[in-house]
Amino acid sequence: MDDIYVGRQPIYNRSLEVIGYELLYRSGHDNQAQFLDGDQATGEVILNTFLELGLENITGRHPAFINLSRSFLVGDRPLPFSSKRVVLEVLEDIEPDPVLIEAVRRLVKNGYIIALDDFVYRPELEPLVELAHIIKFDILGIDPEVLAGRVQALKQRKVRLLAEKVETHEEFERCKQLGFDYFQGYFFCKPNIVRGRSRPVNRLVLMNLLAELQHPDTDINKLEKMVAQDAALTYRLLRYVNSPCVAIRRKVESLRRALVIIGASTIKNWITLILFTRLDDKPRELMVTALVRARMCELLGAARRHDGLDRFFTVGLLSAMDALMDRPMEEVLEELPLVDDVKAALRSREGHLGQVLEQVLLYEWGAWDRMCQSLDGTTYRQAYLDSVRWAGDSLSAVIPGADARAGTRAG
Repeated sequence: MDDIYVGRQPIYNRSLEVIGYELLYRSGHDNQAQFLDGDQATGEVILNTFLELGLENITGRHPAFINLSRSFLVGDRPLPFSSKRVVLEVLEDIEPDPVLIEAVRRLVKNGYIIALDDFVYRPELEPLVELAHIIKFDILGIDPEVLAGRVQALKQRKVRLLAEKVETHEEFERCKQLGFDYFQGYFFCKPNIVRGRSRPVNRLVLMNLLAELQHPDTDINKLEKMVAQDAALTYRLLRYVNSPCVAIRRKVESLRRALVIIGASTIKNWITLILFTRLDDKPRELMVTALVRARMCELLGAARRHDGLDRFFTVGLLSAMDALMDRPMEEVLEELPLVDDVKAALRSREGHLGQVLEQVLLYEWGAWDRMCQSLDGTTYRQAYLDSVRWAGDSLSAVIPGADARAGTRAG
């Protein structure tokens, strides 16, 4: 079987909710989209997405943004999918001649949503601008003053504007002020260091608890000590165990007894729910990413026949803590009571744990040319898809309607 590589990048709205994913072509072991035949590249993305992997496994309920070559746009190669749940991207290097413009007009009439990729204004693009629903700007490839002028002009039209390659929180805020509707890039994973800000939940405690609850032989004494670190969580659990939904005859005032009554599985569900409903200042895709990484680390650890798979899960789960906490990983690690090999993996990718985490991150980033070949591409691909599916099922069990494959709306 040929290896199939999955590349997707979330697209956010102004409220940092995921509204779709761009699906990217990548060759087997190359991080660059290098190809000689644009039609073949487009065809590979379409086949892999709709026939091999399944759109629902990649984007969940959200639409897929797909780059199309000229042949697919003008109908020389018919589109094998309907207009539902897809956005067709017209690449910047496609000549806007009358044939293309008429073809795009026909696609719009048939219900397709059209996006213009890497837009740089030219008068001959005006007919496409009139037809487009979304216009994408590479904010790193255009002068800031020119960008502001273009945005201002386009805001007078019925078109949504998408900022690409937004890599910092400052760029995100600037683009919001300019009037962009959607955003794409790695800004949500770039920690913006903020010190001393109070938070409604202690994310360090909750994430560490979530990792601990993954252990099949979780120790009640350890759980009690960890929960007690967060007074708000202690209060919530005691209030829950004394509520009518638990229906305990006698009032429970002991945290230890509350933990025994509730059980590890229910505690895990509550912690997951709290994390997803209290990430108001962060894209919830971050928690989805953490869960997918955790499961994929665990699966790759098993594929390499390592012991202690719960530690692999922990490493993957905590790998996003710097972004969640807006603090460097080194500072985060100082506050977590983790064993040395887990800290070494998170700090500098050392040991078996660190090596597996590195492979998961490289796969996530699409840097397949740098991945270790001790496992074949099929193993990596299946581990990733299984992890996305597992995260979706786990979240759906806790949060009705949540779907990790879709970045989640409730989470």
